[in-house]
Amino acid sequence: MLRSTALLRQPLTRRVTAQCIRPTSSSWRAYSTSSHKTNSGTPSFAAMLAVASMGFAAYSMLVKSREGQAMPRRQGAGEGEQQSSAEPVKKVQEHEPSQPIPAFSSDEVTVVFVLGGPGAGKGTQCENLKRDYGFVHLSAGDLLRAEQKRPGSKYGELINHYIREGLIVPMEVTIALLENAMKEAMETSKSTRFLIDGFPRKMDQAIKFEEVVVPSKVVLYFECPEEVMLKRLLKRGESSGRIDDNIESIKKRFNVFTETSFPVIEAFEKQNKVKKVHCDQPVEDVYKEVKTVFDTMFANDKS
Repeated sequence: MLRSTALLRQPLTRRVTAQCIRPTSSSWRAYSTSSHKTNSGTPSFAAMLAVASMGFAAYSMLVKSREGQAMPRRQGAGEGEQQSSAEPVKKVQEHEPSQPIPAFSSDEVTVVFVLGGPGAGKGTQCENLKRDYGFVHLSAGDLLRAEQKRPGSKYGELINHYIREGLIVPMEVTIALLENAMKEAMETSKSTRFLIDGFPRKMDQAIKFEEVVVPSKVVLYFECPEEVMLKRLLKRGESSGRIDDNIESIKKRFNVFTETSFPVIEAFEKQNKVKKVHCDQPVEDVYKEVKTVFDTMFANDKS
């Protein structure tokens, strides 16, 4: 550093001349047979600029050291230590579980998803299963309608809009209502077996429910022709008082089921979890099929 500073104090022409001395012709090592041009001895502008830059850099470093400033560090210095110390933390984070833990264990809580188009007869058959097999029947639609009517509910108007338009209520609302209802039933009746009617209606609902609540055991799918369901719904609308039991809302609900809910059934079929029951027959005959399914699956723990 001192040498560089001393260099600055020398006349510029002297420094340049010293740097630009060429070997004599007698000591020149010939790499070719062509003649070599001799230098005129006048320094080039590039050489002058390079020497001046070196001197300025040396002077700048000296001034900074005297002022107590940190000297510039070589690029990459210290990065090895920092990276090596960060690697263990990164590895620990990579092994941390990223999936949420379900609220209930599937070994202790049994959930049966009951799916089918509007008017397929899900509610009727769930009541029979509740009576004969000791399941708790939770209707996603009934829970939403109850929450809609509950005084002071912050979701009431939102739920009313979605139901009236035949749309699917945001899954955060529905899943929260289902989980709370399950907890309440487990506390009051000590029951751990649930029929969840009309849910999930979209694949993201199914995934989220099984992530945060409990994985399902089986999907009971009531298959029914659309014209049969339409007749049932219009008949029910004469006395039900439901805002979605009208021809306009029913058609929207059919479209939603076809486009968003049926793919859920197809996805569960790939997991071999779907039990299909044909509903284009008398209610009693439908239940006979349902009983066959449940007797097979729950023969050892029938209540």
